[in-house]
Amino acid sequence: MKFIKLLLPVFLFIPIIAVGQKIDNMASFRDLKSDNYFRFHYDNDYFTSTDKDYTQGYNFELVSASLRKNPLNAIFILPKKSENRYGLSLEHIGFTANNIASDEIQFDERPFAAAIMLKSFSIATDTIHKSRIVSSLNLGIIGPGAFGGDMQTAIHEATGNTIPLGWYNQIKNDVVINYEIGYEKQLIRLNDYFSLHANSTLRLGTLFTNASIGLNASLGIINAPFAPVKNKKKFQLYLYSQPILNFIGYDATLQGGLFNRSSIYTIPHRDIERFTLQNNYGIILQYRWLFLEYSRTLLTREISTSSPHKWGGIRIGFKL
Repeated sequence: MKFIKLLLPVFLFIPIIAVGQKIDNMASFRDLKSDNYFRFHYDNDYFTSTDKDYTQGYNFELVSASLRKNPLNAIFILPKKSENRYGLSLEHIGFTANNIASDEIQFDERPFAAAIMLKSFSIATDTIHKSRIVSSLNLGIIGPGAFGGDMQTAIHEATGNTIPLGWYNQIKNDVVINYEIGYEKQLIRLNDYFSLHANSTLRLGTLFTNASIGLNASLGIINAPFAPVKNKKKFQLYLYSQPILNFIGYDATLQGGLFNRSSIYTIPHRDIERFTLQNNYGIILQYRWLFLEYSRTLLTREISTSSPHKWGGIRIGFKL
């Protein structure tokens, strides 16, 4: 308990010093101890009283033992001695400039952009060495075909908010093909009250090419994310913090698609911030079959002429 008291100030300080990746369902602190579950995730910067940059995202996630027969599993990293789970998800992300009411190009601001993707993924957990490998393949489209403008307009009309007019200038249609590998390793675990893990991720493709390294810490009544699925608590309630350093290679939501270079407005290579700091933090409740989460994210500026951004999110899941 003395060690926990020493670590607590560090845990609480992390969100202040580390303000990427937008939707991440694969981190171990979000682990559901089941081979079959469904989860819905929704992000919006409305939670932080802003309406710019990464403005909205959602994800429908299904993990099922029946997906072990998915032929795409052949391209994933699945060590023989690991405990493997398989899933599919549908993901949509949207971005806007600072003034959504303007129909003119807003130079030195983020372009309007949206992408929709179908993701196939695997989670391989090494219960002996307390580590896990997540592999995924994303296939989809960036551009008007992702209907980001239609969706935001419909939401704003229904809620009586400002109608966005800048989607005419959005990133043009292009293909999304992205492969991702993530590795996580347990560093410290103090009974069922505190854990600290190191993580790293590599993404290669037409939407995002980047890498990240970071830590994640959990404090409260927690489960053992690297234990077998059969070992599970009925009740969990804990805080988490996940500071991340991102190394940016290519971002199609800023620079346009790799193949279609006809976008009206994109960010020049020289104005991209190649290093960003991000922190995800929140609270999670798990009880029997139910998963509930509220999260917040801080992200440093992604282009040299912009400012830091923040947003919030909710997740609701249940075991099948």
